[in-house]
Amino acid sequence: MQQPCEPSAEPAPVGTPTNSTAERALASLEASFHVRRESHQHAPGVVIRPDAVQDALRHLREEAGFDHLSCVTAQEYPDRYETIYHLKQYADPTRELSVIVPAPSDAPASQSAAPVFPTAGWHEREAYDLIGIEYDDHPDLRRLLLPETWQGHPLSLDYDQHRPQIVPYTENVNPVQDDERDGDTLLLNIGPHHPATHGVLHLEVTLDGEQVVDVDPDIGYIHRCEEQMCQSKTYRHQIMPYPDRWDWGGAGLLNEWAYARTAEHLADIEVPEYARVVRTMAAELSRMLSHFLAVGAYALDVIGDFTATFMYAIKDRETVQNILEDLTGQRLMFNYFRLGGVVWDLPEPREEFLAKIYDFVDDLPERLAEYHDLLTGNEVIQLRTVDTGVLSTETAKAYGCTGPVARGSGIDYDLRRDDPYGYYDNLEWDVVTEPDGDNFARLLVRLQELEQSAKIVEQCADRLAEWPADERTIQANVPRTIKPDPDAEVYRAVEAAKGELGIYIRSDGTDTPARFKIRGPSFSHLQALPEMTEGEYIPDLIATLGSLDTIMGEVDR
Repeated sequence: MQQPCEPSAEPAPVGTPTNSTAERALASLEASFHVRRESHQHAPGVVIRPDAVQDALRHLREEAGFDHLSCVTAQEYPDRYETIYHLKQYADPTRELSVIVPAPSDAPASQSAAPVFPTAGWHEREAYDLIGIEYDDHPDLRRLLLPETWQGHPLSLDYDQHRPQIVPYTENVNPVQDDERDGDTLLLNIGPHHPATHGVLHLEVTLDGEQVVDVDPDIGYIHRCEEQMCQSKTYRHQIMPYPDRWDWGGAGLLNEWAYARTAEHLADIEVPEYARVVRTMAAELSRMLSHFLAVGAYALDVIGDFTATFMYAIKDRETVQNILEDLTGQRLMFNYFRLGGVVWDLPEPREEFLAKIYDFVDDLPERLAEYHDLLTGNEVIQLRTVDTGVLSTETAKAYGCTGPVARGSGIDYDLRRDDPYGYYDNLEWDVVTEPDGDNFARLLVRLQELEQSAKIVEQCADRLAEWPADERTIQANVPRTIKPDPDAEVYRAVEAAKGELGIYIRSDGTDTPARFKIRGPSFSHLQALPEMTEGEYIPDLIATLGSLDTIMGEVDR
């Protein structure tokens, strides 16, 4: 099913009195929990007691419709710890609310949100791992990105960076060995060095015969504390190269836009219209790089098709990479966006560059028909993917799923349309959804999104071809040094290739962030993997993992 996305008027700023749903929710919370309000730049905020987290979040979900826990940010101040639950609505992501939970410095603990929003499980484990906050009633509070033997919490203020770490080998333990199941169970390690894990991912899989009874994704193998790196870099020049490295599948320009949108909101920078068109075209070409790799690699995952589908996808991907190399000067680590716009205009001769784009989009329908013959029309693919890896709408929302994974479960949610930025609301394109929620549905969504991206790219190219030469402003007049006001807080997100990629920044009055939090969509999707694979077979597990199109750069960071 496809939903039209027509040009729309600029939405009212979030966090203003027009956000009546949030205002009613805040008033209700004040009456029930005697809370106090706080203001963040992107949304109203409410401060609640550490022992009221579950009641407050349940109230906001059931009574006010805040059914999307987008991100959880933890941080330490000199006098307290703090957890922020960033809430949105799947029906309207511009309706946002920040729920702030302070905890004392001598006892950093609060109630867990995981019983209300299962997606909080991993977010709170990360907060415990890196910051040191403990969460009561958490179903499995242990380290997530670092080994269990790690000493200290790297993002806490008193962390000793020079302390040696010893990580001994310990024998794996079967997590369900004492569940009184008839027959024996087997613990199978898949990864971390295995092509079917799409990167450095380790799955601890418990089998009953050949059926999966438990999956525990073990992540953090390439964790480099990118958030801490960004906290030591300047807003204006030094942070922008990092987002490319969170997605080596080609979607780096979309990640750059996530940082740019957040920092521009924080510093009140308005991007010129021409630069917004260039950004939109470049971003959709970047999305196509990611989707071509996703569908090509999926053929490898499911039926081992290297010579046809995978090589076709790589060939088409090379065409897009050549276009982006002409535009950005790079083939993967683009570093093309700048705060306020882009680094330079289209390459010259301009007509020749645009001709390459038109040739590509004109040939794409024929190419996509071949992909459908090779994949969606393939009986073996259908047997392996239809009715396997099913993710229901309710479960997808509970785990904060977004992007093609959510849209493959029938969730009509796309930030390009629902929280417009760039030039998307001036173009005609469709948001693609499929109702079945299985591996096949997610494959269909990505193939159809390639078609929609091509529509967007062509419309942008048309506008750029006609743009008067003396009005091609590629960047706003941005100060050389950006120093936002102290304690300004903002969370913004874009529709990246895998889904909602968000950035939270808290400023301290200097030219570097006091807190920089990255919300990667693959992080939430991978957490939902056990829900999708229990009771299925090992080949189904591989097909399901591949259908999520996870990228470990944005999972581990």
